[in-house]
Amino acid sequence: MELFVAVTDAGSISRAAEKLNISVSAASRHLLNLEERLGVRLIQRSTRQLFVTEAGQEFQRRCRAILSDLREAESAIQDTTVQPTGLLRVTASLSFCLLHIEPMLPEFTARYPDITIDVIAANRYLDIIDNSVDVAIRTRPFEADSAITIRKLAETRRILAASPGYLERFGQPQVPSDLKDHRLLIYDYAVNPTELPFRKDGKLQTFKVKPFISTNDGQVVLKAAFDDMGILVQPQYIIHEAIGAGSLVPLLSDWDLPRLTMNIAFQTRAFMPSKVRVFVEALVERFRANDYTRLWTQ
Repeated sequence: MELFVAVTDAGSISRAAEKLNISVSAASRHLLNLEERLGVRLIQRSTRQLFVTEAGQEFQRRCRAILSDLREAESAIQDTTVQPTGLLRVTASLSFCLLHIEPMLPEFTARYPDITIDVIAANRYLDIIDNSVDVAIRTRPFEADSAITIRKLAETRRILAASPGYLERFGQPQVPSDLKDHRLLIYDYAVNPTELPFRKDGKLQTFKVKPFISTNDGQVVLKAAFDDMGILVQPQYIIHEAIGAGSLVPLLSDWDLPRLTMNIAFQTRAFMPSKVRVFVEALVERFRANDYTRLWTQ
C-alpha cells in the first residue's frame, strides 16, 4: 500500500522506489503482485508515463486512510515510550509569557529535557504557519484559516483599576461617565481601545475615553498604574495578583466590559507532534489546577 501511494504521488515507479529505498525491479514486482492479488489493474503503464485507473483512485483513497491510521497508532505507542524531542516555538503576548509561560518552564523542561523552547513574546499575532510557530495564545475566538485549530483555555473579565495613590489624589469614579475627569492608561492593541462598552442590568452604555498614556504593551500600562499615573483597563489575568496584593484597586466592578476568551492555537494536522501535545496538556493542566477561569471572571 505504501509503495502504491508513493507511485501515484510521484507519478513514477523509479522515483517511488528511490523514496522508499528499494530497487526499481523490486518496486515493479511488488506493484504487480498487488494488482494480481486484487485482480484489478491499478495503474496503466506506458513507456513514458503511467495513469491511475478509476479502481486505482478509489484504492489510493482507502490506502491513504489506512496508512494514516497505522501511523497514528505507531505514534501513540511511541509517545508512551519515547521522550518528546525537538524545537518548540511558542508565542504569546509579553504579559502572558511572563505570567504563565515562563513560570511553567522549570517543571516542563525538567520533565521533557529533550524539548528546546523558543518563546516569542509578541503583542501582535504572528502567522503560525509562516513563522513555524507550534503553539500560540490568542484572545480572539476563532481563526479564519482552517489549517489552524483552536482550543479554549480560559475566560477573563476586563476591568478598570488604579493604585491607592492615584485614587487618593484624584478620587474614585462612581459611574462610567465619571471617567471623563480621570487619566486613562490604554492598551493600543485592544479592540476599539478608546471605546468602553459597559453593560449593567442588561443595558449597554458605550463611553469614549481619551488616553492619558497609550502603549502597545500591557506591562507598560501596568507599571504606569503602579506609579500612580492613571486608571488602566486590562484583563483580570494580568492584574489579578496586583489586586489581591492591594497594589491596585478595582473600579466600577458592577459594570461589565466584554470578556476575553483565551485560546490555544496550533496547526491542524492528522497527527499532533508529541512535543506540541505535551506542552498543550501541561498548559491546560496549569489553568485547570489554578481554576483561573473562576478567579478571572468574579
